[in-house]
Amino acid sequence: MIIKDEIQLTEAVLAETARADDPRFREVLQALIRHLHDFAREVRLTEAEFDASIGIVARLGQLTTPSHNEVRLMAGSLGLSTLVCLMNNGTEEQPTSANLLGPFWRQGAPVMRSGESIVRSPTPGPPLFFSGTVTDTNGIPVAGAEIDVWHASPDGLYENQDPGQAEWNLRGRFVTDEKGAFAFRSIRPSGYPIPTGGPTGDLLTTLKRHPFRPAHIHALVYKAGFKTITSQLYSHDDPMLDTDAQFGVTRALIVSYVRHEPGDGPAPAPDVTEPWYTLDYTFVIEPGDAWLPTPPVSAKAEAPAAGPRADGGAPEAVRATTGSAGADVSAGAAGGQSG
Repeated sequence: MIIKDEIQLTEAVLAETARADDPRFREVLQALIRHLHDFAREVRLTEAEFDASIGIVARLGQLTTPSHNEVRLMAGSLGLSTLVCLMNNGTEEQPTSANLLGPFWRQGAPVMRSGESIVRSPTPGPPLFFSGTVTDTNGIPVAGAEIDVWHASPDGLYENQDPGQAEWNLRGRFVTDEKGAFAFRSIRPSGYPIPTGGPTGDLLTTLKRHPFRPAHIHALVYKAGFKTITSQLYSHDDPMLDTDAQFGVTRALIVSYVRHEPGDGPAPAPDVTEPWYTLDYTFVIEPGDAWLPTPPVSAKAEAPAAGPRADGGAPEAVRATTGSAGADVSAGAAGGQSG
């Protein structure tokens, strides 16, 4: 078709989608074309701005590697990950425990017995003893559900970002018993800054936003006959709850750790001589299709990720963009909460 003007151009592009056999693919693509063209017309996108935008999209792909996913990181900082989650899980009357997947899930974590520790290499931090239950939306326990759990170290790095951590450190898979229960031991996680060396970090800097996430534990719940969910449990006393760089925090996923002092009662393990924490949570899932998302990462980095410094503070680039407030935030995030 010979292009006459900008309106006819959109019509011509849409007409070419009619040959797509899959009706859902056709619906999504046509909506994408309409919104992209309308967006460009609404803001009167200049050629220089278009060129810069193409560069950003290309850089998102170039920075995505087996150990880092810049595309999913950007989706989170634009709120898109949480929006898709909220649209597709539960209802106001029967909510589930779903939350965004995040950019650091690795598929294939070792299957472990309930109660075992997911700490596989020396990882300082207060001991955490987690007890979980999986139920359906009617409160009936779900036996045989697979729970994949993972979280960052107190240094603010997931094991795939940090060659110094053992393979699969702070990761593990568990299966619920006949009561829908499972348990594991770990260390209490801390908040951390997301990687800021790519377009996502540039966006946060431009918007004068900090890069920090509140302390959280991830879980992916898989059971045939039920909709697979990913979840994140956020510490109630983390100062970043209201300003999460990934817009992930929902009220139902804010949890309270219980601190126990030596002498208050028997320790949960013979080697525990310091204060420890317990956390109980019930994951709610709904009937639906069981499926596994594409893993955002699949391997460990060969060098430590650009992120927190060895002393627990934010990297120089992060502190430069957040100022003195950023220094305070990083100290609080790396130190772990003890309240």
